[in-house]
Amino acid sequence: MAFTPSKDHKRIAREQKKLEKRMAREEAKTAKLEAQRAEEEAAEQEAIKKAKEDEEAKIEAEFEAELKAEEEAKGKA
Repeated sequence: MAFTPSKDHKRIAREQKKLEKRMAREEAKTAKLEAQRAEEEAAEQEAIKKAKEDEEAKIEAEFEAELKAEEEAKGKA
């Protein structure tokens, strides 16, 4: 006589399959959120870096303008 799995075994197998799918979805969602956070952090770091560069460029331009003004004043005097 052949052995056939009981309905309980089939139910347990279905529930296990559903659980595995749910866990895979949750892992994918977590990975997506982590990637998004990393991207946002990188963008924030880039913005900070750009702000520093802009500030340095502004200071450099002001210094150049003052230097030119002093040279013109010396030339007139």
